[in-house]
Amino acid sequence: MSRLIAFAGLPGTGKSTLSRALAQALGATWIRIDHIEQALRDAGIADDGPAGYLAGYAVARANLSLGLSVVADSVNPLRITRNAWRDAAHAAGAAFIEVEVVCSDADEHRRRVETRAIDIPGLVPPDWDAVQRREYEGWDRPRLVIDTAGRSLDASLAELRAALG
Repeated sequence: MSRLIAFAGLPGTGKSTLSRALAQALGATWIRIDHIEQALRDAGIADDGPAGYLAGYAVARANLSLGLSVVADSVNPLRITRNAWRDAAHAAGAAFIEVEVVCSDADEHRRRVETRAIDIPGLVPPDWDAVQRREYEGWDRPRLVIDTAGRSLDASLAELRAALG
């Protein structure tokens, strides 16, 4: 059975690094909303609205309907976005798993935000103040939580894979 593993977390927590590694390890489709949103900006569609997420949900449903598993990578800050990923999985008859990535060490999180390399041409990442001000609603349902503070990618990936079974 295909499954949608939807990641969430603030910029700089290690979410994209971990989700990319998981997708590669599983042979799953990786959908990163930053890629979609930057492509929209590159096409002259300057949109801070839901377009990137809506495109991501559609691509996820299409891949899930083919029997492929999908790893979705986005800040996923609102209940409405989290519910939409869940709805995409259910519409395709796929299993749904949510993963929140956090970095509990504020100094390490800030260092990551201020020094990270950007791998999407043209993408302007948020600075530390923007990350701290970002709207990020609390969770109202269970999810896997991976704390990347002081940990290697391999250690975080191993913990996540063990939790996924």
